[in-house]
Parts: sequence; C-alpha cells; structure tokens
Amino acid sequence: MTPSALSQHVVIVGGGFAGLHAAKRLGKAGCRVTLLDKRNFQLFQPLLYQVATGSLPPGDIAIPQRVVLRKYPTVRAIQATAYDVDPQARVLRHEHGELQYDTLIVATGVKHSYFGKDQWKPFAPGLKTVEHAIEIRHKIFKAFELAEVTEDPAERARLMTFVIVGGGPTGVELAGAIGELAHKTMVKDFRAIDPRAARIILVEGAAGVLPVYDRSLRDAARQSLEQLGVTVMTETRVEDIGERSVRIRRGDAVETIDCGTVLWAAGVTASAFGQILAERTGAERDRGGRVMVNPDCSLPGHDNIFVVGDLAKLKDAAGHEVPGLAQGAIQEGQYVANLLLARARGKTLAPFRYKDLGSMAVIGMNHAVGDLRLFKVRGIVGWFIWAFVHVASLVAPEQRVSVFLEWAWKYLTRRQGDRLITTNPTNTQRLRAERLAPGRNQAA
Repeated sequence: MTPSALSQHVVIVGGGFAGLHAAKRLGKAGCRVTLLDKRNFQLFQPLLYQVATGSLPPGDIAIPQRVVLRKYPTVRAIQATAYDVDPQARVLRHEHGELQYDTLIVATGVKHSYFGKDQWKPFAPGLKTVEHAIEIRHKIFKAFELAEVTEDPAERARLMTFVIVGGGPTGVELAGAIGELAHKTMVKDFRAIDPRAARIILVEGAAGVLPVYDRSLRDAARQSLEQLGVTVMTETRVEDIGERSVRIRRGDAVETIDCGTVLWAAGVTASAFGQILAERTGAERDRGGRVMVNPDCSLPGHDNIFVVGDLAKLKDAAGHEVPGLAQGAIQEGQYVANLLLARARGKTLAPFRYKDLGSMAVIGMNHAVGDLRLFKVRGIVGWFIWAFVHVASLVAPEQRVSVFLEWAWKYLTRRQGDRLITTNPTNTQRLRAERLAPGRNQAA
C-alpha cells in the first residue's frame, strides 16, 4: 500500500461493534483513523440485560475503545458528540471542534422508539446503554425493597408486578432473568414478602414470543418463561403507560394492570446523527429511520461515506436484508475496512455478502433457544452453547475471563453478582425536617 493511501484520513463516528471492528482492521494496516464516540467505551449489548438484572457488573461487558486500539498507533480515539457533517467540504463537526476526513464511516446505531408515544419514556425505560441498565437494576431491586416495608397489601402487589413490553430477544431475556431472581435467587432473602409472589408479565403484539424464530423454538421459549413464573400475553397491545399502571388491549378486552415497574423492549429507531446525515446527503431512510445504502455500504452519490451497523438499511449481494444483530454489524465494519484497503491498492471488492451465523435467546439459567442454521437447540444444551458463544465474542481477553468466572460462580452457588442499588439514599436531615415539621401528624 502506498504512503499516500496510508495518509488518507478515515473518520469513524460510533465505537460500537461496526465502528470498532472497522477501526481495528484499518489500524492493523497502518491507516490514519479517528474514532469518535459519545462514550469512551465499547459496550457488549447482548449481555446488557445481565447488568440490568444484577448478574454482571458493567465493567465486565464494557471496555474503553482506546484500550482495544492501543496497539494501533495510527488510530486515535476521541470522546465527543458529533452534531453535523458537511459532505462537500468533507468536514465532521463535533462538540470540541471539527475533523477533516477523506472517508467517513457512520456507525451510530439505533435508539428506542415509543411509536410516537414519547410520554411513556419516563415510566418505561428501555435497554440500550449502561445508564439504562443501571436505571433498570435500580427499579427492579428497589421494587422488592419497597414491597418488603409496605404494610398495604394492594401496594405490595403493585410493587411486585413487573411488565415487560416486547417479546423479542431482549424482552424474553429480561423477563426470564426477573423470573429467575424472584423464583430462585432471592427466595430466602426477604422476611415480609415472598419474592415468588411477584407477577411478571411479558406483553407481545404478535402471536408468539420471538416472532422471527421457528415455531418449535417459540413454543420452547414460552414454556421456559412460564416455568419461571412469567405470564406471557401474546396478541396484546399496549394502549397507555403511566407512573403506576399499564393499559393493554387483547382483542376487544381492555385491562389496566397496576404495576411498579415497566420495561420497554418493543421497538427502535435510528440515531439522531443518522437523521442529520440523511438530511445533509439526501439519503433515503426507511420507516424506522435507517439509512438506505448501496450493496457496498456506501451512500448513493457519496462513495466516500459509508453507513454500517444497525443504522444501515442494507440488502446484501444475495438480496437478503441484513438484520440488526451484532454479527451483521461486525461483518459490515470489517467489510468496509477491507474495501477501503482494496481501493488503496487500486482494486475493489464484490458487494457485501452477509454470513448468517444464527441467533439465540436465553431464558434464565439452563434454558436457551437457538437457530444455528445447521441445527436448532433448546434447553440446557442451548444454554451452554449460548454461554460459550457470548464469552468468546467479548472483545478483550480479560473480559472473557471475568465473565466466565462470574458465570461459573453463579452457576455453582446460585448467587447473583451485583444487586446493589446505587442511587442516592434519602437525606436524613431533609427527611427529619419534613416528618417533624410543626403541625404534621407524626403517626401518619
């Protein structure tokens, strides 16, 4: 590769699966790369639900990008938020300044979509970031703590009711993990309540959970959820979410469920920067806001701008739409990096072709379902395959060792790793001033 090709500046926006793997491949070849991300770490999102339910601490599934890239001296990592791009001037603007680029790779992913009901967001957090996971962990364990101290049976029942909206992999995994907490892990931890009395409801609009899976796997997943005490409501729509309840509709029947915790796993939409990029380049977007790209991941009319990962609406060389999974994002990031290296040698690559490695979902300990293309798995065999695949997929060796040890300890002892509630506790002086204020009924 010529020195002039190596001096070309590649700017990557987004340090998730796609962006980080593109940066690693280009860095290995000695290319000049700047990786920019809002956060300074890469997050292994497939295991984020385990942080939300106390099985793993955040550090086990997150690692700073600059640590991953430290062996590549031509790659620079910047923590900053990008807010504009000028395709004609080839300038990316971010909160600390701007970057001139020769090639731009955008991998900013997706965020939650409440289907036009953004007023539900404060009451039903989703699960996309570490902050989301910690918020959900707080809500789950705080609900049990409050149920332990209340003497009102109706309030206790409300606090111990958990509603998960969305029966895809994230919703199924969250419901299964909460079910395992209530029915196995925490059974002996409380005195005034029995965690097994918790009501865990999974709401899905389709006819079955995990709608894209084979019928036999959907049925196996539902059976595993029900064994963990999860009530599965399919063909059910959410009509409203409030601070203390959810209103659902099943056919002509409408029901209001009083609950202490609602978790959202029902839909996603493109990131804000994806919309900015589309406006600046004239790129088309689908209904979910994903940016439509050519079969080589480039933007139509802009052969030096690429969109990869969940943000990209891509049909591969075989005409198959690439799903929004980690494996697709990794393959796209590596493909674009290889395409740029080929271009630098005066060559090119055939259009992107997705290699489907299958998909899996876990439902508590010893239960998982998976379609691995050559065969389908379920039960404990599926769980061990799922565990092996996810440990092996972690970016750093130290993460693999840490997660393996955490899981091994949990498997042998049935003890949860991280059930801490880390928000600020009630302030003593403020509470005293409120409760002992003149004229207040102290017995209330």
